[in-house]
Amino acid sequence: MSISSVLSAAGAQRCTGFAIAAIFSVPLIAGAEVTTPVIAINDDAATAEITVQPLRDNISVLMGSGGNIVVLNGPDGKLLGDAGIAVSRPKIEAALAAIGPAPLKYLIDTHYHWDHTDGNAWVHEDGATIIAQENTLQRLTSGTRVIEWGYTFPPVSGDGLPTEVFRSDKTLQFDGETIVLKHYGSGHTDTDISIYFTKADVLQVGDIWWNGHYPFLDNGAGGSIDGLIRWVNECIKASTAHTIIVPGHGAVGDRAGLTEFRDMLVTVRANVARLKKEGKTLAETVAARPTAAFDAKYGDFLISPAFFTQLIYMDV
Repeated sequence: MSISSVLSAAGAQRCTGFAIAAIFSVPLIAGAEVTTPVIAINDDAATAEITVQPLRDNISVLMGSGGNIVVLNGPDGKLLGDAGIAVSRPKIEAALAAIGPAPLKYLIDTHYHWDHTDGNAWVHEDGATIIAQENTLQRLTSGTRVIEWGYTFPPVSGDGLPTEVFRSDKTLQFDGETIVLKHYGSGHTDTDISIYFTKADVLQVGDIWWNGHYPFLDNGAGGSIDGLIRWVNECIKASTAHTIIVPGHGAVGDRAGLTEFRDMLVTVRANVARLKKEGKTLAETVAARPTAAFDAKYGDFLISPAFFTQLIYMDV
């Protein structure tokens, strides 16, 4: 698919509402003053250690810079699933060098969010071709104003943009692996894809799964709770008990963990929808604590129980 055709379709499109992830429980009140957490997140990424966890065969995962980064290393070179935050470049490069001397050849963006694509430009400069679903190209080209954070992510250009895009699926042969990319429509954004390494039986799902944490729903960029549930179901169907599943955030997991996450989503959605149907306001719904049964496991990371409730309430 030509890049020019995708860019022309983007036009003056702008991403509104929520974007990326929320570090605070942000009240959805128009005009409220917001202290942006973006600088603090970047500062943290600049000093965070990058850990390398071998998974299976010649696949590893890097943790410590935004979202999890999957690395396929072999005689043809290295392929990355996501690029993390750009300020982590020196430590990511050191981690990649420790895995092996093969050069970077491909980068696949699981979706458009900054904590997964901010490193695109330097990875491309180091030799990688960037692949993404076509909506990722559109949204990176558009730029994003995050009202709730008081922050504008400017449009990406040049080396930071994908140069190979696809609509629904794409298959690559690389390093002895068959790598299958799938887009099941809108999930937590309208840009999500999964990356399946068929020989190793490793499935990277991006922010479709936040393992052990409430997820972010980018309602302003095509995401929804129903889309997320549908996406999780597709990933469950695409996996077995043997499959290693790499989430966008949190520890590497498996089909049982992803199924438990799906069940949480379904239950909380039903609780919020019931309260809203009963005529409860957003404040009353949050006060009713529809996530209470799951807060001990999922409620201590970036998305608080109250904020997760707000995101679902807006959508059902």
